[in-house]
Amino acid sequence: MKIALITGASSGLGREFVRQLALQSLDEIWVIARRTERLEALQKEVSVRLRILAYDLTKSESLASVRALLEAYHPKVKFLVNAAGFGKFGSCQQLLKQDQQDMMRLNMEAVVCLSQAVLPYMPRGARIINMASMAAFQPLPYFSLYAATKAFVLSYSRALHVELKPRHISVTAVCPGFVDTEFIGVARHTKRPDGCTHYRPLYRSQDVVRRALIDSYRRRDISVYGINTNIKRFLAKISPQPLTNAVWMWLRTR
Repeated sequence: MKIALITGASSGLGREFVRQLALQSLDEIWVIARRTERLEALQKEVSVRLRILAYDLTKSESLASVRALLEAYHPKVKFLVNAAGFGKFGSCQQLLKQDQQDMMRLNMEAVVCLSQAVLPYMPRGARIINMASMAAFQPLPYFSLYAATKAFVLSYSRALHVELKPRHISVTAVCPGFVDTEFIGVARHTKRPDGCTHYRPLYRSQDVVRRALIDSYRRRDISVYGINTNIKRFLAKISPQPLTNAVWMWLRTR
């Protein structure tokens, strides 16, 4: 049985990955998210069978359940897409402790645990796609923890890409700018909703996912969509850290 396993599948980029990967030659797509009703509605949009897994990946028992299913069915995992994640605006003192813990568990721990869980079931030519962010390119005050988790995803993915080359498995870190999804609303639901008010340009999830899949097919370890995002990546590389911090502090409310 050939499958794709996609987390964060109930909305945003995860949902779009389901739509686009449904066009591949797959027997099933295993979709993971907390909102069952959204996953059931998604089944009506695609022809491939969805195995609905209503799991909260901040919980260790959910990760254990995924491992148990893999052991039970022994599928060939052609794609793993780690798209689940969230961020919160605010200073380290303003963010709730639970939000900080869940952010680290979902954005980092779940990515590592699921990657390790599926690797024994990935054949030659399989691909892992991890959602990082433009935020991975530099520290971002008042978005500090989210940016740090995405920097981890970027570094982990690029290193794993090299490690898995002998098995002909590629790993691509996707680093979009602001995307027109529910993410922004969730990020602003905090004690400091004005931590950022500048969301331009706002990219479409269809375009980001299409670019990510192309880059994954080409075995690239990073996917960056959009001229604006690529410029920011370049500037973050060459600019002194105090300058990039100052620019972010100025831009975030413009």
